[in-house]
Amino acid sequence: QIQLLESGGGEVQAGGSLRLSCSASIRTYSAYAMGWFRQAPGKGRDIVALISKGGESTYYADFVEGRFTISRDNAKNTMTLQMNSLKPEDTAVYYCAASARVLFVTPDYDHWGQGTQVTVSS
Repeated sequence: QIQLLESGGGEVQAGGSLRLSCSASIRTYSAYAMGWFRQAPGKGRDIVALISKGGESTYYADFVEGRFTISRDNAKNTMTLQMNSLKPEDTAVYYCAASARVLFVTPDYDHWGQGTQVTVSS
């Protein structure tokens, strides 16, 4: 059974940084596209950043504007999201997601973590 565990959320002031991590219990981790999504209160779940199976390709939502960096380590079954210059509007629950079925740029992922709260105060 695939399990995804996020960590690294918390509260930070505007302009600050956070680093989110996702640890995946997947036997063939390198066969899975990975991504970070977020859901703010009262809103739907949005793509934040996606990374291909081998890590050579990445995709970022427009609102990222160069502030976040997604990466993965296939030897350690982990993925990270470095978030800099955080804004209050980045406040949301951030989810780690995985899929062996998709290439990577799609919202249609199959496996999800429980989420980690990120709160950015002004």
